[in-house]
Amino acid sequence: MVKFDFTKLKEAIEINSYTENSDGVNQNGKLFQEEMEKLGFRSKIFKRGGIGNHFYFRSPDLGEDKVLLLGHLDTVFPEGTFESFSEDDLWIYGAGVCDMKGGNYLALQVLKNIKEKFGEIRGIDMLLVSDEETGSDDSKFLTEQLASYYRYSFVFEASGKNGELVVARKGVGTFFVDIKGLSSHSGNHYSDGADANLEASYKTIELTKLTDLENGTTLNVGKIEGGVGANTISPSAKLTFEIRYTKESERERLLKEINRIISTNFIKGTRSRLSGGIQRDVMESSDEKEGLIKLFEDITGKTVPTESRGGVSDANVTSSAGVLTLDGFGPFGDGDHTLKERASKRSFNQRVEFTTKILSYFQEQGHFL
Repeated sequence: MVKFDFTKLKEAIEINSYTENSDGVNQNGKLFQEEMEKLGFRSKIFKRGGIGNHFYFRSPDLGEDKVLLLGHLDTVFPEGTFESFSEDDLWIYGAGVCDMKGGNYLALQVLKNIKEKFGEIRGIDMLLVSDEETGSDDSKFLTEQLASYYRYSFVFEASGKNGELVVARKGVGTFFVDIKGLSSHSGNHYSDGADANLEASYKTIELTKLTDLENGTTLNVGKIEGGVGANTISPSAKLTFEIRYTKESERERLLKEINRIISTNFIKGTRSRLSGGIQRDVMESSDEKEGLIKLFEDITGKTVPTESRGGVSDANVTSSAGVLTLDGFGPFGDGDHTLKERASKRSFNQRVEFTTKILSYFQEQGHFL
């Protein structure tokens, strides 16, 4: 079996593809496009302005069931900060080597193996989006739309240290509360004012009470702004907060309680407006996923460890759209989002072998479950 070839990955890593560098993101996508078209994939580019384009690669259908491989082209490093590729006996280093250019090119190597083994690739498509690192605010709508064509989605974010696949991820939402009060002199006319800062403090306390660690639910008021000076009753304040949750039921509880708290005036004369919302919804484990993992173990002859993660990815998007989704098909690495980002060479070869066996089974059978 062909093992992982780092040549093209090195070329991709040396391209700066910071989310806001749309030219670099597009260059990264075109490099990948060239390789996919050599394998017989048809390319469709969803052109965007302000951010990079989204690249969608399709193969001929195999049957009713189809697999969507999912990745992203962007990284978090602005131009000039981290654009080198290096390696030693155990690791390779570079921007996106595990998050997630490494995962993209690992998927490419698997597809090359499938092409070599079967002569063609059928029923397996791939989508690479350009804005995952900033929340997929544009691409999530495209991903949701395309997801309806697929039974399975495999996402090539980094695996766990022991090769874990990701079966669940928390949902996340970001919200903003704008509070208007009434300014007055705090010495001469204290009672004439309506203190927006004080309203913000009451709301912060009540919102934070929604955290339920036993259920994996957190609400964090991460930023508080407001006021003019020490001698002025604050005329305005703003809260920025994030929710994370592991269950749909917790999402519903949070949204209901957040609306109640924001609509409650703790300080007479203040007014509050809520904005923001759910960014990427929860990805929950299921019996069907357990069945798929058991099948993978039968196919590969190895135990497949799994894990849940608090962070989000585009796996949340396809899972919320009803697609049977597993994440963590990429290599193991650490230091992502830092200048020490690296990925294990050994894990590349292990994951290539593992995923090639799984997708070979799909090519032979036309389905998993």
